[in-house]
Amino acid sequence: MAPDPAPGPSSGPASGSSSGPASGSADQQGQAAEAGHSGGVIAVVAALAANLGIAATKFVAFFITGSASMLAESVHSVADCGNQLLLLLGRNRAQRDRTEEHPFGFGRERYFYAFVVAVVLFTVGALFSIYEGIHKIMHPAPVHSPVVAFVVLAIAIVLESLSLRTAVRESSKQRNGANWLAFIRRAKAPELPAILLEDMAALAGLLLATVGVSLTVITGNEAWDGAGSLAIGLLLGCVAVILAVEMKSLLIGESASAEDERAIVTALQASPEVECVIHMRTMHLGPESVLVAAKIAVRPCDSAEEVAAGIDAAERRVRAAVPIAKVIYLEPDLYRESRADATDPAIRTVRRRPRR
Repeated sequence: MAPDPAPGPSSGPASGSSSGPASGSADQQGQAAEAGHSGGVIAVVAALAANLGIAATKFVAFFITGSASMLAESVHSVADCGNQLLLLLGRNRAQRDRTEEHPFGFGRERYFYAFVVAVVLFTVGALFSIYEGIHKIMHPAPVHSPVVAFVVLAIAIVLESLSLRTAVRESSKQRNGANWLAFIRRAKAPELPAILLEDMAALAGLLLATVGVSLTVITGNEAWDGAGSLAIGLLLGCVAVILAVEMKSLLIGESASAEDERAIVTALQASPEVECVIHMRTMHLGPESVLVAAKIAVRPCDSAEEVAAGIDAAERRVRAAVPIAKVIYLEPDLYRESRADATDPAIRTVRRRPRR
């Protein structure tokens, strides 16, 4: 098994070790990683600025009108502000240097803080809104100055739409033609999916609050205001569960994308010193860092020195093809067809494409 190379010139791709297409693919992946890094920050900061303004206006409207829907939306915006600060904190802490206790670094802290965001969204946002809605339905109270509520809701919708537009624009740079559901499900960087879900839930919540206050004014029945708060709470609960499920998967450890795994296998087998890849496992150590562990078949006649040189060359090819493959472990072996277990996920990963 090849050791994890220390950072430095030797750990990067060797000059001239990759073909033109591989270099182009590496450039595209490097640009995508850089876009994802900066794009996530831009979307989070835009959402934080919007929610600070929205929270302030909503609380003013609540104190004037006494609307339960406005209070639920105010708490929702405060929770969103806290969530964006948590996402920024996670990004900052994930950049710490690796230590003896954490030899693979701290990249997964971004997933942890995104999971905390889901917990905050559920407890502070959803549960409080549900409680306030039930309380208002059971103990109706009049909504004062509804015009103020409508003006504030209109302002909030504009600000939230601007925040969502920023998140959509930054996410579009990374979607690569995938639909939005697939992007949220498959994205390895947690910030953009979290902001997209929050902003969409916020816009939907504002519409629900508008409907609740409108029905209260039209019918004179204050229970509609409580129903609007209850609907907002249920909406936030659903979004929190979706976000928690996705972050749990990343925390446990997700493999690299199928495209990256195919590129890794192709790079490993691109030279005659590697007869084939027997099996391979990959795992994201963070959004921009992938662990690769593979067993490769070498020629029976090769000397130990030739095997070691072949492994070093294979690692350079992988890093040229997939720049986020930061940690690579390759174990040489002799291939025996009879010992291959077709049900092993590590073998199925390799067999997604025919061996040469």
